[in-house]
Amino acid sequence: MSPERKKLLNIIILGFGFMFMFTAFQTCGNIEQTVIRSFNSTEFHGSGYTSMAIIYGVFSASNLIAPSVVTVIGPQLSMFFSGLVYSGYIAMFIHPYTWSFYTASVLVGIAAAVLWTAQGNVLAINSTDNTIGRNSGIFWSLLQFSLFFGNLYIYLAWHGHVHITDKDRQTVFISLTVISLVGCFLFFLIRKPDPESSPSPEVTESLLPSEYMESSTASSSSGSSLWSQALDAFVKACKMFVTKEMLLLSISIGYTGLELTFYSGVYGTCIGAMTRFGTDAKSLIGISGICIGLGEIIGGGVFGILNKNNRFGRNPVVLLGLITHFVAFYLIFLNVASDAPLAPEAGTDLEAYIAPSVWLALFCSFLLGLGDSCFNTQLLSIVGFIFRDNSAPAFAVFKFIQSITAAVAFFYSNYLLLHWQLLILVIVGFLGSISFFVADWVAESSKRDSDYHSI
Repeated sequence: MSPERKKLLNIIILGFGFMFMFTAFQTCGNIEQTVIRSFNSTEFHGSGYTSMAIIYGVFSASNLIAPSVVTVIGPQLSMFFSGLVYSGYIAMFIHPYTWSFYTASVLVGIAAAVLWTAQGNVLAINSTDNTIGRNSGIFWSLLQFSLFFGNLYIYLAWHGHVHITDKDRQTVFISLTVISLVGCFLFFLIRKPDPESSPSPEVTESLLPSEYMESSTASSSSGSSLWSQALDAFVKACKMFVTKEMLLLSISIGYTGLELTFYSGVYGTCIGAMTRFGTDAKSLIGISGICIGLGEIIGGGVFGILNKNNRFGRNPVVLLGLITHFVAFYLIFLNVASDAPLAPEAGTDLEAYIAPSVWLALFCSFLLGLGDSCFNTQLLSIVGFIFRDNSAPAFAVFKFIQSITAAVAFFYSNYLLLHWQLLILVIVGFLGSISFFVADWVAESSKRDSDYHSI
């Protein structure tokens, strides 16, 4: 197999591993607030929004140490052990307790930082300047199939259910736990790229397959050397955070954290709370997730796979994402009751400004997914393009910014009505897009200058 095909196969395996894991976890996040509202037990007092705020808050802080962990144990084992923690969080819902719920939230926050830093590392190792856009699109499309399969299962399992019983909950979460574990073990199929085609020999060594790990460890430098590398990775992450390019990108990265919270946790809860959508409102959460997934898949395919070598540039794609999201936010404002995010299990009988339409709500779900894919594929591309030689700390900073804004958004989702949440998204989305355009111009100018001086 040629070096390029081996790298492409690694990207595809990476995408399938994340697809299985996040089929379970994203579905869990989409339904957990609705499930919690249906608990009969008076001993459980958790909140899905609070849990997600904890996850993303811890995620944010843990991103500062994640490059060190990936440096010490390598991206392959980092993704595997992180995936086991994700599976444990999902399994907790089979027999939930308040203490285990919030403890698992903290652990998932730590695991998420390691998982996504390792993912960015593997993506960069297996990409070149010419293939980073394509590979980002392939990975993103495969990842977002998770929304399709998981939410289709929720729709079929809960169709016609006004109340979610304990048996309904246990059946769903046992299935999701098994699916998540399948994704964990897929990471062991990722293989080391050929050294001569690898952009960074130091980082490539950390991607050795499991059968090479023992001999590699035996012949490696002492433990103190490993810790020295870990400290160096931490210092690099801190320095990278204050670079001109990362500061410019931070607003657009922060926006993806806010809208991630909205489409993955808040909007599905809103749909499930709209009693005017009929008795199938709860199962519509699953259909909404499928529509979001379709938007993500189409966006990832069109703007990632087909846009080879950045032929059309990144800025037009981000502008399309901004317009798509603005249309979605306006239609949601007209269609969904303002108190829907905070409604009790019985739901809300209020209307917004038009007669509630199920089809319009699902169309907005599609637009949310399409716009999100525009932003994320281009952010993955530009971060991998600018910081390819230091990919682990760069993606750690990326996730640090994204997760801290997601934590803030999940926190205020406990208190703010829908129209205030939409207003925040509009303002930050506009500012984030402008900052992205400037960052892309700076990155391309730097590359042109570098190419000119190398002649």
